[in-house]
Amino acid sequence: MKNPHHFLLRFNIITAFCMLFLIHTVLPVSAKPIHIEADHMTSTEKTDSVLFEGDVDAKQGDVRIRADKMTVFYSKKQAKTKKKKAGKSSQQVEKLVCIGNVEVTKGEWLGTGKKMIYLAKDQQIILLDNAKAWQGQNMVAGNKIIYYIGQGRSEVIGGKTSATVADKGKKGKKKSRVNMTIMQK
Repeated sequence: MKNPHHFLLRFNIITAFCMLFLIHTVLPVSAKPIHIEADHMTSTEKTDSVLFEGDVDAKQGDVRIRADKMTVFYSKKQAKTKKKKAGKSSQQVEKLVCIGNVEVTKGEWLGTGKKMIYLAKDQQIILLDNAKAWQGQNMVAGNKIIYYIGQGRSEVIGGKTSATVADKGKKGKKKSRVNMTIMQK
């Protein structure tokens, strides 16, 4: 018969790894602070938003977003206290909208586009207009790229673009396709 202490030790190690995995996957990225730098900032209480302009650089955990402009939309939440008095008001980021020279990185993943929308609740980064994403040296391009942060996966969508037919000089609608380049070793 095997040593029962060996079985318990192995069980405890497996349990610890499972707990670490659950803690890592359940705790949202949004629980971490967001640090934003820019040349100019305008806060508007009426719309619960803050506009950052000029060489915007935002970081949250291992996610980094750069753009010409970034608008942060937030909701005000009432923090609960142990006493029955009204708690302090806090702000929770709901959405980021970036415009111009957008670049998003998370680990080896890099995404670019003319516009980006970050949905905090859904943990999604949506790149629009000439959207491209790289994983290492591999590249994919489309009209829209959705990166699911918590799942580490991307969805690429083509779209309709205006095109000129060279031999006839006529403009028409041509469905764009998703393009991918895979580098072989």
